Amino acid sequence: MAQAKLGDQVKVHYKGTLEDGAVFDTSENMDPLEFTLGEGDVIPGFENAVLGMNEGESKTVSVPPDEAYGDSDEELILTVPRSDLPSQIVPEIGMVLKATADDGSVSHIIVSEMDEESVTLDGNHPLAGQVLNFEIQLVEIVQ
Repeated sequence: MAQAKLGDQVKVHYKGTLEDGAVFDTSENMDPLEFTLGEGDVIPGFENAVLGMNEGESKTVSVPPDEAYGDSDEELILTVPRSDLPSQIVPEIGMVLKATADDGSVSHIIVSEMDEESVTLDGNHPLAGQVLNFEIQLVEIVQ
């Protein structure tokens, strides 16, 4: 039976959970996730878990932050006066805002805290600093 190797296009079903068991992503009731091993389409820890699997095989893995979205970076958290936000934005905790840099790149920033005077914006990925657990089933090695 063939094992998944770098360069193979694969289809997998998965369920991703946090340490407390909360599901953050799943392919349940959807088509399998399809990607090519070695192209960086998925986080390194997920890709490494699929490498060497056989079609039909299932496994559960725990992916540390350094193989997922990294640790939370305090430099990406900024508290600004409410008056610095565009007037049409009414911030709410958990709201995702888009920020465009001078070079045209777009990043997503989450409103993480706020009070009457200021708003705290977090530019970290929402899963940064977290251990991610995955149940993975290799459905097919396409090529």
